[in-house]
Amino acid sequence: MPDGKRLLFVSNRPYVASDGSPRKGNHLWMSILVAGGGWSEPKHLDSPVNEAGFVNYGPSISASGTICFCSRDRDGNKGMHAYLCRWTNDHYEKPQLLPLNGNEPAFDPYIAPDERYILFSSDSALYISYRAGKDWSPGEKLGPQVNEAAKTGMLWGPSIARDGKTLYYNGGTVDGIEMIPIKWK
Repeated sequence: MPDGKRLLFVSNRPYVASDGSPRKGNHLWMSILVAGGGWSEPKHLDSPVNEAGFVNYGPSISASGTICFCSRDRDGNKGMHAYLCRWTNDHYEKPQLLPLNGNEPAFDPYIAPDERYILFSSDSALYISYRAGKDWSPGEKLGPQVNEAAKTGMLWGPSIARDGKTLYYNGGTVDGIEMIPIKWK
């Protein structure tokens, strides 16, 4: 979480399914910061977040616990798409498909701590979608300062620094992580 007390990540480590059978797959896991600065044992996020037969990637989490991630061929939606999963009282609701760039694939959705926007990768570029009530606006391609590097490869993994002043992402023509200072509208 943006407060630094929860760590959400993807792992293909084994887990025990609800039917008691051992399984593995790229699923979302969470660890909680414990007293003394250590981390709890990772906990597999059960259904409806993780489902057998589907893999999840690129997770992010808002201050209220809402999770965004991408998943391939989930719930009959062919290809890679972004999903949003809200925390309600003591559980996660069923993930909601986010058509952030129409029917185009969407990767690595980063949800802002206050849930005002989602950054994501699609069509070898980075986009932003703004919250519009319970829905999201169509994705807008970020400017050339960010997307110019996409000429030779896909940009992925967008996130914003805790202070909200720097965009981080991977890919394109530069090895490693790019850092771009940002000014909000």
